[in-house]
Amino acid sequence: MKINKKKFLYLISPNKISKSFYGDLTKVLKSNKISFFQLRLKKDSYGNKLKIAKKLRKICKKYKVKFLINDDPELAKKINADGCHVGQKDMNISDARKLLKKKIIGVTCHNSLKLAKKAYENSANYIAFGAFNSTKTKKVKFKADIKIIKKLKKTSNIPVVAIGGINNLNYKKLLLNKADFLAISSYVWSNKKLKPIEAIKLLK
Repeated sequence: MKINKKKFLYLISPNKISKSFYGDLTKVLKSNKISFFQLRLKKDSYGNKLKIAKKLRKICKKYKVKFLINDDPELAKKINADGCHVGQKDMNISDARKLLKKKIIGVTCHNSLKLAKKAYENSANYIAFGAFNSTKTKKVKFKADIKIIKKLKKTSNIPVVAIGGINNLNYKKLLLNKADFLAISSYVWSNKKLKPIEAIKLLK
């Protein structure tokens, strides 16, 4: 999987998709800083997710951003997304790989080198560590220390996505400590001071 240093952002959708979201997303993807966009809808019906995913795939394709589906390899296959992201309680990576063949599969590894090694051995395309900071997006069960990225990089070259409360004040530290991509969500979509595109522009 190619790593473009200028496109270091891994954008995750808000929990609800409003009508205005598509326009905001288009502006943000035009910034040319986003490598991945992940659709993460926990409470929507399958039909609604399918409809939204089809629209978002078109937007992502237009701006050459990889479109991933959270927790649902079957939906990723159905709409021909670029891949999916699986958590530790979702479909295991071997089954997801059988379903998605050569598509991108990323795995949540919390704060565990053991889980990262397992994901790497099972041909994950990237692993996600976190949470590095407290976050409004979901309750933090696992807190990750920045040293874990450097430790993994000594034994593996698998791309690392850092997640959890990342914003314009703390993002550089993660990039300096060898995170390849930074996952952001609430900083962009729930920012009370900045519009989504303004929030993105502060991440240089």
